[in-house]
Amino acid sequence: MRTHERSAATRRGRALGLAVLAAAATILTACSQSAKADTDPSPTIPGADAKRGAADIARIGCGTCHMIPGIQQAEGLVGPPLEHWARRTYIAGEVPNTPGMLVRWIETPQAIEPGTAMPNLGVTEQTARDIAAYLYTLH
Repeated sequence: MRTHERSAATRRGRALGLAVLAAAATILTACSQSAKADTDPSPTIPGADAKRGAADIARIGCGTCHMIPGIQQAEGLVGPPLEHWARRTYIAGEVPNTPGMLVRWIETPQAIEPGTAMPNLGVTEQTARDIAAYLYTLH
């Protein structure tokens, strides 16, 4: 093989190698983005309505004790701020942050952690589900 033929073959080989690397990078990026979408921290709560939950939070007065993004005048300092709720691992540092546990906590926090500062507010299960759905929108 002549020198110029070897040079051309080498260039084609390098170009092919770069094309393979570019394709691999594209695939890895797509997989990474897909994995992020699959691990969205926001659980869904069947039959719950986050908009209704936001209205319930305002009506019940949760903002008296908590700072809650998206809720007007929810600037309380007694309880913890509820920003980034969907990313949290635990509720009140006691129980796993799962939809079922959050609904139970909102309904009857004293049953889960007797003596907690969070009062039983007498909310229905549906209201608790709606409030939980709103909280899970807070990333």
